[in-house]
Amino acid sequence: MSELITAELVDLDLSAETKEAAARSLAERMAASGRVTDLEGFLADVAAREAQMPTGLDGGIGIPHCRSEHVTEPTLAFGRSAAGIDFGAPDGPADLIFLIAAPAGGDADHLSILSTLARHLMDETFTGALRSATAPERAAALIRGDGPGAGEAEAGPGEKSSDRAAESAAQVRGAAEPDQDAQSAAEPAPSTPTPNSTPTPFRIIAITSCPTGIAHTYMAAESLEKAGQAAGVEVFVETQGSAGFQRLDPQIVADADGVIFAHDVEVREKERFAGKPTVDVGVKAGINRPAELIAEVRQKAATGETSAQAPATAPMDKGADTGDNFATRLRKWLMTGVSYMVPFVAAGGLLIALAFAIGGYTVNKAPSVAEHFLWTESASWAALLFQIGSVAFGFLVPVLAGFIAYGMADRPGLVPGFVGGAIALTINAGFLGGLIAGLLAGAVVMAIQRVRIPPVLRGIMPVVVIPLISSAIVGFLMFLVVGKPIAALQKGLTDWLSGLTGANAIILGVLLGLMMCFDLGGPLNKVAYAFAVGGLANPNEGSLKVMAAVMAAGMVPPLAMALATTIRGRLFTKAERENGKAAWVLGASFITEGAIPFAAADPLRVIPSAMAGGAVTGALSMAFGCTLRAPHGGIFVVPLIGQPFLYLLAIAAGTGVSTALVVLLKGLRKPSPTHPAPTPTDTTNEVPAAA
Repeated sequence: MSELITAELVDLDLSAETKEAAARSLAERMAASGRVTDLEGFLADVAAREAQMPTGLDGGIGIPHCRSEHVTEPTLAFGRSAAGIDFGAPDGPADLIFLIAAPAGGDADHLSILSTLARHLMDETFTGALRSATAPERAAALIRGDGPGAGEAEAGPGEKSSDRAAESAAQVRGAAEPDQDAQSAAEPAPSTPTPNSTPTPFRIIAITSCPTGIAHTYMAAESLEKAGQAAGVEVFVETQGSAGFQRLDPQIVADADGVIFAHDVEVREKERFAGKPTVDVGVKAGINRPAELIAEVRQKAATGETSAQAPATAPMDKGADTGDNFATRLRKWLMTGVSYMVPFVAAGGLLIALAFAIGGYTVNKAPSVAEHFLWTESASWAALLFQIGSVAFGFLVPVLAGFIAYGMADRPGLVPGFVGGAIALTINAGFLGGLIAGLLAGAVVMAIQRVRIPPVLRGIMPVVVIPLISSAIVGFLMFLVVGKPIAALQKGLTDWLSGLTGANAIILGVLLGLMMCFDLGGPLNKVAYAFAVGGLANPNEGSLKVMAAVMAAGMVPPLAMALATTIRGRLFTKAERENGKAAWVLGASFITEGAIPFAAADPLRVIPSAMAGGAVTGALSMAFGCTLRAPHGGIFVVPLIGQPFLYLLAIAAGTGVSTALVVLLKGLRKPSPTHPAPTPTDTTNEVPAAA
């Protein structure tokens, strides 16, 4: 295993002026050393991580980082900028820039060292030594932890330096590996209290996590621990990093007086911390204002304010008031339900579509195969597929409702969510009823969890009290209060879709096409898809047209990017040209996400082009009267499409429009000095990107 950082990966005179240029300069060093196989693909992953949240930290530090399939081994490059580079930190530009690259599979040893580095960045002595280092060898040695004399170790095998380096490396690994368990090897072991005769201080549990789980997770942990020492408070941190996590001792959890969640991804197993005063913020708040968080949780404990459970989704770093972020949380709740629903849609819908292909559209009138099945008749096999698919499809609304509630209130929301979804089917409230039932169930459970109860009853709350009360309330609301109005609205929507003709149908096709191509698998894409799938539960001519338009439009972006890289490859990087080959298959299979690498690298040109093509395809599909009974499958379910040749023509037309626009827009772009447009003879990246 190579060293995490060497002198060749250090630039003490980084001349870049922007964070993108800085990342490129340091990444080029990684590529030159053979640790990054595809420079452009890796930089796209860095940019995608940076888009989630700025990586600048107080104290003049920038830590761009990502996990990428284009990284061969965990690697760190360091640059020092005299002018400073803006990484979005509150206190201004960063002069110390660490580019951290981890492979997609993650290595426990090196992830341990990365976490140790993140903690050292909170030490002013460490950062001061880096600012005063005069040679790349010394800076690399400081980052590795080789000690003051490590600079000479780079030039040759010095006994004193190598001994010191070995001792430091052993200390790093020893701190990160209390045992040989693979799951916990990447996490520093949680500290344990030591018995003493003094009064027990205030005890806080802190859970830290970030989307990548490499840097912010451990920096927040270090910051909170230091703030706790300064305030005379015991802080026990559980870092839920990229290679799993080691749970805090249950006794520590039981004895804790308060909890701090500093996270940007969902806290795992958060039911362990039920019933304690809780502060819930983003991970950067744990780094930048730990003393405020500790004071806030102590204040909540003093006033007796407790929460039974933390929110199921991670609030972004907008302060302690999570109500400011309700729209984002609502979107995540809905997307949770849709994401769990999609496999049922795909399985049930495709089985039903295959049944129609084999046995015709009258297969839905066949008797139960449990009572009548002939092994030699295709009609019996078609009926079998249809009835299995119908059972799977019958879970669609309950699963949607159940997992919306799960996204809001975690596991206690599942029972009332599923019950509410089943009632929605019973009263013919359909897809809309499932949405409302899920939101109601989650809200009811969250309200129940806020009620203060005696400790003796807490054990039976999740398994008896919450399911009983929440199911009764949700059932009452769905049957007697909101169910009938929703059912009427669902019927009106179904009738409207049935009567769609002419200009109205074309306008709807344009709208659905725009939604499918705007965020390429994101929330708007999923809303349009869920709207189409909801109509398949009670299919009619209008809902089948909507399903056809949605799938056709969703195929356009990856197909257009594939075609563009084929006809004008010089406008794209080598990584994009390789991704274009895979995009042919992804687009043909109705996997819109195949266009994401292109959009991430050049959103202002790719996304508008994709939306234009999607709008054309959606409008043409509706105008041609194409229908589709399968919720997925792309060109592989063309035999199940009404007007199949016109349907393919609509997809081809939209693909052509998107291709022409993206080629035109990219052709107008002036090459950047830091990112020259590749030519047919470009050999910058010798290793092709993984498809």
